[in-house]
Amino acid sequence: MIDARAVAGLDRALDRLRLEPAASDEEFAAFLADAAARHPDIALHAVALWSGAGGRPGGSPVSHHDLRVRASWRGFLNALIALDSTSHPESSRRVFLDLVAALGRPTEPDGRPVRWLREPVAEHQSRPDGAEQAPDAPAFSGVNQLDLGSFNECVVIETVRHAGTVTRGEIAHRTGLTQQSVSRIARSLLDRGVLVEDAQRRATSGKPRTPVRLCGTAAHALGLHIDPEVLTAVVIDLDGALVCTCTRSVSAETDPAEFVAQAVDLGHEALGKARGAVREDGFLGVGVAVPGPVDIASGTVLGPPLMRGWQDLPLLDLLKEHFPCPVLIEKDSLAAAAGERWIGRDRRARDFAYLYLGTGVGSGLYLNGDLYRGVSANAGEFGQLCALALDRVAADGRPEILPECNPTVSVPQFAERLGLRTAAPGRSSTAAHRAVGRAVAAGHPGATAALREVARAVGRGALGIVDLLDIDLIVLGGPFFTDDVADCYLDEIGRAVNEFPTARRLRRVHVERSVLSAEAAAVGAASTLFRATFTPRLKGRERG
Repeated sequence: MIDARAVAGLDRALDRLRLEPAASDEEFAAFLADAAARHPDIALHAVALWSGAGGRPGGSPVSHHDLRVRASWRGFLNALIALDSTSHPESSRRVFLDLVAALGRPTEPDGRPVRWLREPVAEHQSRPDGAEQAPDAPAFSGVNQLDLGSFNECVVIETVRHAGTVTRGEIAHRTGLTQQSVSRIARSLLDRGVLVEDAQRRATSGKPRTPVRLCGTAAHALGLHIDPEVLTAVVIDLDGALVCTCTRSVSAETDPAEFVAQAVDLGHEALGKARGAVREDGFLGVGVAVPGPVDIASGTVLGPPLMRGWQDLPLLDLLKEHFPCPVLIEKDSLAAAAGERWIGRDRRARDFAYLYLGTGVGSGLYLNGDLYRGVSANAGEFGQLCALALDRVAADGRPEILPECNPTVSVPQFAERLGLRTAAPGRSSTAAHRAVGRAVAAGHPGATAALREVARAVGRGALGIVDLLDIDLIVLGGPFFTDDVADCYLDEIGRAVNEFPTARRLRRVHVERSVLSAEAAAVGAASTLFRATFTPRLKGRERG
């Protein structure tokens, strides 16, 4: 839904807009030809708002429509926006803001008119053969019996999950529910296989108490992590235990359609390996972690900095064609934070920031007991924060894209500058980064200095998060936070967030290793299905 502030922004942009004589026929024809080339399979219509008179060139593959001033172009434009928001509610806000930005740009020095193309958002299409899934797709579909109907049931599950094992009396004490309610809910969850009973405990008086715990095999989910250099697929159970892991090296230059096809194949491979361990009626769905920015409402990846070809890619719709079950998309650093909270249990029961060291550095925030996504579900863009902290700003005022926030590239480059040979024909940046890690573990001074240079830059960004949010826990994880480089990151970031904050006399900031493996984003993506199903929420069944 388009909010009032966005509408006001359009009104201001229109107030500033001046109608000038129309562009030349040649310029207009070139614009139409470019639009048609970008979208050869879609019938396009161009609406020209102009104050001139006369015809337009014919022969264009785009149908064009002229609307003169006396036709009330402002009213027409508002009607067009209303129609678009009704037809495409999943993308209307993003499209609307793109239009406002285009209208609000300063006039070009050469007086060229404003041009704006409403990029199409692909809708879910059925397969040409009419099938709803690929022939080799697993038969798993989302379960119904695990869709809990009671808020109190979710409260009980959350309490058991944090405690590990806990008696019914302890659940009642921790939740404030009555003993009778807890007994009834526990009995129902035991009957459905969500909980299991542990060995009895001796009691100081009365009969022995029988604690309960989550049954890991009650539910499973598939997690996919899409990274510019590696694809990862995991199947995890309700306890967060890895059932299987599959990885595949890829290139950011790969055509997006082929890239997605490889991700689908890897997901099917993981499900095939896990088939014997996963109950069909306990498979919750697929969670997908992707680099941001991402439009969560429509499941569209908007153009990650390191994946230039992924411009407005309708990833959710593409994946739904191959997985006949619930599919959730999450930004990778937020997915990692969600997984840390779910699997970390009581160790992560307070506010924290997760610093995700992957092909790019991102952050995920857990605040006030829930994952903080922000207005557009893209919270955690860490690179610009580091750039501002280091006063690294481009000539146009934009924060620089820091090489330090892409460790796979910067660490090997810095190490070579300091005397370590890492490059080799055909060697990927991932392999080069691993080579530096081995050199750090062996005590190579150049490799260690290079890594510390990157870690210090990340630490300055972490300092900004600590000062802004007043938190006392930073968690480090991700595929490039490996054992051989971990101590360096922990030392440098720990120093930055404890020596420099303004409130350093009032708190000690703990910098800890993630409880997740190198597959943090994939595990976190899978855990979003568990959160969506089992986490208690007062405002209905909110996603993830």
